[in-house]
Amino acid sequence: MSDSPKATENAQEPTSGTTATSTPSYVDPRFKAADPYAYLPDVPTFPLSSADFSSGDELPDDLQGPDGVSPQLSWSDLPEGTKSLAVTVYDPDAPTVSGYWHWAVFNLPADLTELPKNAGSEDTPSLPEGAQTLKGDSGKRGYYGAMPPEGHGPHRYLYAVHAVDVDKLDIPEGSTPTILGFNLNFHTLARSIIWGWAEN
Repeated sequence: MSDSPKATENAQEPTSGTTATSTPSYVDPRFKAADPYAYLPDVPTFPLSSADFSSGDELPDDLQGPDGVSPQLSWSDLPEGTKSLAVTVYDPDAPTVSGYWHWAVFNLPADLTELPKNAGSEDTPSLPEGAQTLKGDSGKRGYYGAMPPEGHGPHRYLYAVHAVDVDKLDIPEGSTPTILGFNLNFHTLARSIIWGWAEN
């Protein structure tokens, strides 16, 4: 394991109806890929945290690997007009032309404020009724833990919660997380991201 990537502070500008937050920036030359959200519309943020890791930290072992579990996530102060939620986990540093999706769940109810640890289990998911999970790039319909290729350097894992302006996104069950991301581009009122890193 190499030395920890050192976090740099990135103060996000206040947006109407939200509170400014400060989190270590995931945009850093130590990581191979560009910011995957850079070309999407700017939207407000809201408080987002995890009981399992702090943003910018190395991910704990139990969130890594094919048997890794999804972390606990909590959020608050969603913008007015939020009608549903989506949660995605994405590795922009994967050695592909399109990164690597580790989890994609959507049509979560707007009054939800937390996902418990291991909510993304493929076998025993603890998600609210009506939530839909797409197969990630692992082929698994559930959370797939961080697993960068050996010797490829540190990878970032971006845990994003999206506040959505419709009750339901009509996305076919066999769709990819990229299709979800495309739809979220047009329906996201606010988005917050916490991130961790891993290296093998």
